[in-house]
Amino acid sequence: MSKLFWVTIAMVVGCKEPPAAVDAAAAASATPSAEPSASVAAAPSASAAPEEHHDCPAGSTGVGSFSHPCEAKGNARMVTLAWNGKSDDKGSPWFNVTSKSSKTLLYGRLAVFFYDKSGKLIDVKETVEGSDKTHPYHNCAGNVFAGGLNPSEKAKYTFSCMKKSDVPDGATTIEAEAIMVGFPDAALKKNEFYWKNADLAPDTRPKGGIK
Repeated sequence: MSKLFWVTIAMVVGCKEPPAAVDAAAAASATPSAEPSASVAAAPSASAAPEEHHDCPAGSTGVGSFSHPCEAKGNARMVTLAWNGKSDDKGSPWFNVTSKSSKTLLYGRLAVFFYDKSGKLIDVKETVEGSDKTHPYHNCAGNVFAGGLNPSEKAKYTFSCMKKSDVPDGATTIEAEAIMVGFPDAALKKNEFYWKNADLAPDTRPKGGIK
């Protein structure tokens, strides 16, 4: 199994449940592209201007760009996600999402793990790859926190990159980690800088994750 794999998924968004409407249809929201434009995501050439440095969240260091995000380690998290055992009418799992960030979140790269009834991690195949290679988790990336997840906000989300068909046979527990997040501008039009903690998604992640 590869420790960390990267899959570009176009037009990936999250569907945020409207406040005080537990069984209501998910709120309509804009569908920004899953990844930054090439001018943002590409590594700068030798003649290009240096990448802008951003004030990284406490406990992380780095430039803060998409290619060189603010790096954290250990059990540091910007958001927690917990499957509540329910799904929408299409079978996509609902997640209870809680922000631990002091800034609004828009972009997210989620690692979604599946466990059988004995607590064993189930390897997954990414259908987008079209191969028999397996991975320790399902990759779900894009502006998944559609509408913006505000500081300390608690909300319910489904994600367009996490469908019923992505859940492997035998899975009785679903867990997810946001291994990378993006902080948008005030208009929620684009992500201005990024944070990442790859330690949250080890190959042999135990049920319950890193404490």
